[in-house]
Amino acid sequence: MNGFVPDENVPLRLAFQPSLPVVSSGSVPGKGAEDSDLWDYARERGLVIVSKDADFSARILISTPPPWIVHLRFGNLRRRDFHTLLNRLWPHIEALLPKHKMIAVYADRIEAME
Repeated sequence: MNGFVPDENVPLRLAFQPSLPVVSSGSVPGKGAEDSDLWDYARERGLVIVSKDADFSARILISTPPPWIVHLRFGNLRRRDFHTLLNRLWPHIEALLPKHKMIAVYADRIEAME
């Protein structure tokens, strides 16, 4: 695991510092915003995709080898509340990686899938 790549629906600037680098999805070659481009980019570079998009969670079930996915499933929040929640949960999320290929993050719980 070499870092995190948030998709276009997740703020790139975080109010906390993950233990690994955060790579902009804007640096993804090709169309960049396409899920398949981001998927391939993350898989080839050992990055974790951080997304609110359910498409990545569905794709991880049928793709081998997948990149890691952190699926944010807590809905829309104000930016401050978003950062506060992730800041509180992020150490636990990182502890679950890389042993779990998908982490689903809810406002009240975290679910991990191997």
